Amino acid sequence: MLRIYNTATRKVENFKPLGEVVKIYTCGPTVYSEAHIGNLTAYIYWDLLVRCLRTNGYNVKRILNLTDVGHLVSDADEGEDKLEKGAEREGKTVWEVAETYIDKFKKDYKTLELVEPEIWARATDYIEEDMSAVDAMTERGFTYETTDGVYYDTSKFERYADFAKLDLEGLQAGARVGFSDEKKNVSDFAVWKFIREGEKHAMRWGYLGRPGYPGWHLECATIIHKELGEPIDIHTGGIDHIPIHHTNEIAECYAAYGRDLSKYWLHCNFITIDGEKISKSLGNVYSLSDLDERGFSALDYKMWVLSGHYQGTRNFTFESLEAAKVRRLAWRNRIAECYQKEISGCGAFEKILEAVNNNLNSAEAYALVDNSELSLEDWKKIDELFGLRLIADSPKISEETQALVLEREKARTEKDFARADEIRDKLAAQGITVKDTSDGPIWQYI
Repeated sequence: MLRIYNTATRKVENFKPLGEVVKIYTCGPTVYSEAHIGNLTAYIYWDLLVRCLRTNGYNVKRILNLTDVGHLVSDADEGEDKLEKGAEREGKTVWEVAETYIDKFKKDYKTLELVEPEIWARATDYIEEDMSAVDAMTERGFTYETTDGVYYDTSKFERYADFAKLDLEGLQAGARVGFSDEKKNVSDFAVWKFIREGEKHAMRWGYLGRPGYPGWHLECATIIHKELGEPIDIHTGGIDHIPIHHTNEIAECYAAYGRDLSKYWLHCNFITIDGEKISKSLGNVYSLSDLDERGFSALDYKMWVLSGHYQGTRNFTFESLEAAKVRRLAWRNRIAECYQKEISGCGAFEKILEAVNNNLNSAEAYALVDNSELSLEDWKKIDELFGLRLIADSPKISEETQALVLEREKARTEKDFARADEIRDKLAAQGITVKDTSDGPIWQYI
C-alpha cells in the first residue's frame, strides 16, 4: 500500500483515493524566465508520484498550472508582476514572454521524460472563473474592498492558521512598518488587485467597474474547481508554498465553494548548489542546456534528483552529478548484459516498488536496484517507475556490431592483437566497449 506524508496532518498516512480516478493538482511555474534545475526538481519528484500511482494500478488525472499573470515579486500583494518584469527585461510583451517560457518549460518537461499532465492550465484562461469565485466569497462575507483591491478577511476563516501552523497573533504584533491601514489583519491577502491610475500592467480585465487582475493564489482554487472538482486527492508543491500560497488556496476554496480543497498535501524540499542557495548573484543558476554543455544529460540530473528523498535537504555538486551519470551508465550496462545472457529476477521489483510506496523513498529503491539481480522484465518495470529511458537508451546492438565483437574475440584467441585493437577502436566509435570475462566477451556502453 502506498503511504505518503500529508502536510495537513504532519503524518505519514495510508493513501486511500476518494474515487475511481485519483485527482492531482501540481503547482506549476510562473512563466517569466527559464526554469533552472532547482525549479525542475519538484516536477521530477511529482513525476515519480504519478508513475508510482499508475504502477500500483490507479487511474490518474492531473492538472499542472502555468502562472502567466498575478504573481507579484513579493509572493504576496506587493511589487511588480513577474510577467511585467520579464517583459521589461526582454523588451517583449507579457504575452510573448509567457509563450516563450511556456514553450521552454514544456520542452524541459519532455526532455526529462516527465509524464505530461492531462491538462496544462494557463491562469489567463480562467479569469471569468476567478471573478465568479470572488463574487461568491463576497456574498458569503469573506472579503472587503480597499483602494487597491478586494481582500480576503482571514479572521472570517477560523481554520486559516491550521495548515501552516501560523502564529497569527505574533504576525499581527510584528507587522512590518508601512503595513497598510486598509488591511484588517496582517494575514489578509488580495483575491483581486485593482490597477491604479498610471500603474503599468498590460494584462488587465474589467471587474467591479475598474481594470484589474486576479491575485496569484486564486488561480489554483478556481482551476481545481472547474477542472477536477473539490476535494481532490493530492495537491503538490514546494515547502515555500505552505505558509502563504497553499494556506490561501485552502481559505479561498472554503469561502467560495464551502469545501476542503484537497485530502492529501505533498511538499518537496529545496536543493542547494555547492552549499549555497540558488541565486543569479552567486552565478550558480543552471538550466538543462547548461548541464548539456558540460556533458550531462537531463536524465543524468533526474537520476541524481531521485537518488535522494523529496522531503530531504539536497546539495547539488557536479561531482555528485558525475556519480549519477556513472550510476545510470552502470544500470544501462546491466541491461546490456541481460541481452547477452539469461538473467532471472527474484521478485526484486516488488521490493523496489515497496520502497517507493514508503513515502516515495526513491533513495532506498535505488539501493535495491544496485544490489539486486534483475531480469530484463524487471528493468522494463523499473524504467516505467522512474522514467530514466534505460531501455530506450540501451538497445540491442546490431548484427554487424555483434559480428565485430565475435571477430575481436577470435583475433584475441589467435593472438592477432593488432586486429583486436583495430576492432576495439571501431566499436568505441559506436559507443561500445568489450569486457572480457570468464564466460566470454560482454559488450557494454561507454
